[in-house]
Amino acid sequence: MKRIGILILLLVIYTTGIYAATGCDLNEPDRDVKRLFPGSTGFKTSYVSIQQKGGKALQTKIEQRLGDKFTGMYETMDVPYTVYEIYKDKQGIGYIHGVNQKGQYGGIQVFLALDPKGVIKTLYYQKMTNQSAKAFRSDTFTNQFKGLSMKDFAAYSPVTGKQDGALAKIKNPAPKAVQDFRATLRGIKKNLILMQEFGYTK
Repeated sequence: MKRIGILILLLVIYTTGIYAATGCDLNEPDRDVKRLFPGSTGFKTSYVSIQQKGGKALQTKIEQRLGDKFTGMYETMDVPYTVYEIYKDKQGIGYIHGVNQKGQYGGIQVFLALDPKGVIKTLYYQKMTNQSAKAFRSDTFTNQFKGLSMKDFAAYSPVTGKQDGALAKIKNPAPKAVQDFRATLRGIKKNLILMQEFGYTK
C-alpha cells in the first residue's frame, strides 16, 4: 500500500508539472474568437514551441530582441504556444495569441488579436490576479494599444521599463501595480516577437 501511495504521489507531481508547463489557451475559443473577431466564420488552432522552431539558437535570438532573459516554467523552450488562425470564409483575417507573464500577485495571461501584418486589434487579459484588474481591463487602457505593432515595441526594455515613442503616451492605469503594468508591456512585446519568429506575421 505504501508503494502504491508513493506511485500515486509521483504521478500527481508529474502530471501537475506537465499542466504547469502548458501554453496559453483561450478558455472558450468559440466564444472568444467571435468576440475578438466579429464577422469571422472559423478558426484553426496550431501548436508551436521554440524547441520545435529553432531550439536554443532561436531562444537566444528572441531574448536579444526582447531585451530580457526567459525564466520560469512558462518560458522554457518546450512550452507549446497556441496560435489561433482566424478566417472569414476561406480568407485569413488575423490571429489570436496569448502568453503567460509573472504578475505582482500571480500569473497574467496577455492575449493579442492581430491583423495579418501583426498590428494589434485588441489587447485582452484572460487572467489577472490583482485588485486593480478592472482598471487594466478597461477600454480606456486597452484601446491605447490598438494600431501598435512590433516597431512600436522594438526599443522598449522590460528591464528598465523606459517607454519611448508611441509607448511614452501609455500610462499605467493603476499606479500601485507597476509590476503588472510592466509585465503587460513585456508580455505584449514577447507576444509580437514570437508571432514574427514563428512565421505568422512580418
